[in-house]
Amino acid sequence: MSIEFGTDGWRAVISDEFTFDNLRKVSQAIADWVLADVASSDVPPLMVVGFDTRFLSDRYAAVVARVLAGNDIQVYLAQAAAPTPTISHAIVQRQAIGGVMITASHNAPRYNGVKLKASYGGSVGPEVGRRVERYLKANETHETAPRMADYEQALAEGRIQRFHPYPDYAEHVRHLVDFDVLRRSALRVLVDPMYGSGRGYLSRLLAEAGVEVDEIHGEMNPGFGGLHPEPIGRHLSSLLEAVGSGIWDLGLATDGDADRIGAVAPSGRFVDPHCIFALTLRYLVEQRGWRGAVVKTVSTTQMINRLAERYGLPLHETPVGFNYISDLMLQERVLIGGEESGGISVLGHIPEGDGVLMGLLLTEIVAASGGSLDDLVDDLMADVGPCVYKRRDVRVPPNRPYNKQEMVARLTANIPDKLSGQRVASINKRDGVKYLLTGDGWLLIRPSGTEPVLRIYAEGRSDDQVEALLRAGAELAGVGEEM
Repeated sequence: MSIEFGTDGWRAVISDEFTFDNLRKVSQAIADWVLADVASSDVPPLMVVGFDTRFLSDRYAAVVARVLAGNDIQVYLAQAAAPTPTISHAIVQRQAIGGVMITASHNAPRYNGVKLKASYGGSVGPEVGRRVERYLKANETHETAPRMADYEQALAEGRIQRFHPYPDYAEHVRHLVDFDVLRRSALRVLVDPMYGSGRGYLSRLLAEAGVEVDEIHGEMNPGFGGLHPEPIGRHLSSLLEAVGSGIWDLGLATDGDADRIGAVAPSGRFVDPHCIFALTLRYLVEQRGWRGAVVKTVSTTQMINRLAERYGLPLHETPVGFNYISDLMLQERVLIGGEESGGISVLGHIPEGDGVLMGLLLTEIVAASGGSLDDLVDDLMADVGPCVYKRRDVRVPPNRPYNKQEMVARLTANIPDKLSGQRVASINKRDGVKYLLTGDGWLLIRPSGTEPVLRIYAEGRSDDQVEALLRAGAELAGVGEEM
């Protein structure tokens, strides 16, 4: 098999590589990892299993539960599709050794996947992924069949128990979000879960706080209605149009498994995670008086650097992938950690990106300001901007995958003196190749760790500068049209 764990688990095309047979084998390898880690413990291991709204996700989750139960592992299986962060919270709340989430997150509907979670709720590190891969290969070599329990029997015996993660999760986030501020506001909020497993979560919590709220794309649709469930501007036309009509004060969008956030201001403009991250950092420090380290991925805005410097907060930059942020959240007091894709978490929460929590916090920030999200973004740009950011995704042919090490070697062998008229001050090889410019702009070229895509990121002070950087990046990488 060619199954490999990437930045956040294993993802593949449904009925191609992502099949019931392969999933059973992956589940057995996960069980082997769990049992090896608890060999010296007298307590039976416990795992939590959840799933999103994708085609067959509920049945895939049942297969995982059956294999885990067949290996004498106690399983809590979600009753219905649920956001990844609620499953992660359940892992911590139930003191489980880890968990499995059946989801391909923000990937296109044809994909499904397995996110493997650790006892602290965040994604396991790459070393665990490699261990699972080794168990996979060993089982294949020795023709070891997956051990599976009968579902109904395991259910009757209590080895598999069904549960709903909402009540415990809702109680937890009420300690992180000021529901009194929400209750006093007159905001009208429109939520777009993009047909994902966030449906009924963010909207319900806002409604319980007394906010006038409605939801679009909240019905069950395993094909996501033809949408690509990633909350970025080009995929949110319905939300942009609805909020821009003047009826709503704020639009909030979560991705396929609700661990990412995007927003729309009343003018109808998309507000990306860079701004949401920066606004939240500024609010938590200036309004709540919070202190701690700030963690950002290599593809995240320099506005975070400027704010951290202003507040005298330590700043860490990591490769792309929330597991790197999780590591630091476990090691020290982290005020906020996030990435450009919209995965953000804060002090007191699980070390996991959470679109539901961030949607609630952004609503609080707008409510507390007494103005609009447009006003807040304009003020942010005047304060630590201007900042223009864009990302270009180029599909990589399956027969010509990018080897990251070879690409980095090629790009660093001949570093240009200038990009878009600005001198290249330095390069960063933390994840792909990032060119840092003298004028505070930057260009990053890196292969995706979750899908066959080459990503080109750029940030600058103007649209023209960013477009020029993207063109330069495409030329340096030797790629053609974007997706």
